[in-house]
Amino acid sequence: MPELEEIGAWLRHRLAGLLAENQVPGAAVAVCAGGETVEVAAGTLSTATGVEATTGSLFQIGSITKVLTATLAMQLADEGRLDLDAPVRAHLPEFRIGDERAARRITARQLMCHVAGFEGDVFTDTGKGDDCVERFLDVLHEVPQLFEPGEMFSYNNAGYCVLGRIVEVLRGKPFDACLRDHLLTPLGMTHAANDPYEAIVHRTAVGHVQRTPDGPYEPTPVWALARSNAPAGSMLAMRPRDLLAFARMHLDGGLGPDGARVLSAESVSAMRRPQVTLPDIAQGTAWGLGWELFDLPGGAVFGHDGSTVGQSACLRVVPGRDVAVVIVANGGRSRPVFAEIAGRVLGELGGVELPAPPAPAPASAPITVPITVPSAVPSAVAARCAGTYTSSTCETEVSLDAAGRLWLRRTPVGITAELDEVPYRTELAAWRGDVLLPLEPERGVHAPIAFLGDDGTGRALYLHDGRADRRTSA
Repeated sequence: MPELEEIGAWLRHRLAGLLAENQVPGAAVAVCAGGETVEVAAGTLSTATGVEATTGSLFQIGSITKVLTATLAMQLADEGRLDLDAPVRAHLPEFRIGDERAARRITARQLMCHVAGFEGDVFTDTGKGDDCVERFLDVLHEVPQLFEPGEMFSYNNAGYCVLGRIVEVLRGKPFDACLRDHLLTPLGMTHAANDPYEAIVHRTAVGHVQRTPDGPYEPTPVWALARSNAPAGSMLAMRPRDLLAFARMHLDGGLGPDGARVLSAESVSAMRRPQVTLPDIAQGTAWGLGWELFDLPGGAVFGHDGSTVGQSACLRVVPGRDVAVVIVANGGRSRPVFAEIAGRVLGELGGVELPAPPAPAPASAPITVPITVPSAVPSAVAARCAGTYTSSTCETEVSLDAAGRLWLRRTPVGITAELDEVPYRTELAAWRGDVLLPLEPERGVHAPIAFLGDDGTGRALYLHDGRADRRTSA
């Protein structure tokens, strides 16, 4: 395909410079269209060693793993062994959270589309043994229920660990073995590693993080998060071409590269059916059974992003044009890199226009759409939003200063503090009603923040940036 060859030439010319502009140590990209594939890599796998990134290098894919976990669950549904709408306790009688009433009602479907409603950022290390996911369920006994099951979307890592445990129980073997036996091997994903022991035999990337807000990106002190979170994406690493093989299976109606059926066509379709609408925070339009769904000018797109210790990944698929792109990186401001590459690939090959990310206009810049001119948050909105919001990974304080300006300060706690996540402070500007725009970028983007619900006094009950953090003080 001439267009694909042009994309390959552009990537070979542009990628190294794009990484340097965004302080990304190394990255790899794979694009497929109509059965043809191009691959490009640039940079280094670790600034400590200087080892060159190649198209065969393994990068962690983070939460994109969740779509593989969801696919494992759908295979069980195909076999009649998993009812998505039955309570989780039908398969895991020991499943408990802080709210017993909610624990009795939560279903596998709700876990898959992030509407189960309990605190989801739980990364407790329960060891490296094959029983680590089973033991993780004991950690959830006291986690709070933030809202009624099914009420709203809130990204939930722990929910996918529960889903992974269901897969283990129904298959009778550890999650890693389920993943390899039922997806990695049937799809010919030869350069994929479930853990550091498998990754070490390949050329493998190391994540990079900033230890101070303006400091350099340095290699992370640990390679991966706890194995207990493997079904949610704490460890899985692969080369971009292997992740494309997984995407191709979903494009091909559930068929593997040899024509053998890996997933039913009905389940492939069901996974892309909207289950819950997302808040207006410049992310996807809705969430399906594992997939994030985008309703964009030019057509529908599905995909997922991933982030782990100093590494990140992006997968986007255009089903109507048989196009998919994978981008993986090991630190720096990766999201502008993803936006430029995915924007060009999806635009030229998929006929789909990605919206420009929201951003405030620099003082010296001409005002053009979609740049947002910063404006003060109306006093009624500011009063509704001000307060402290807490999760297991951060505490966020939203406060008014004497001049009536609204500020957000986020302090890492728990595992994010231990991994040297830096604090974040920004002024908030008006954007769309109760959705506000941070004026200071974080990792290169201005991610909108929604303030939802009512605490009974007219104040917002949740700060929502993809996760619903509950108000803990006025």
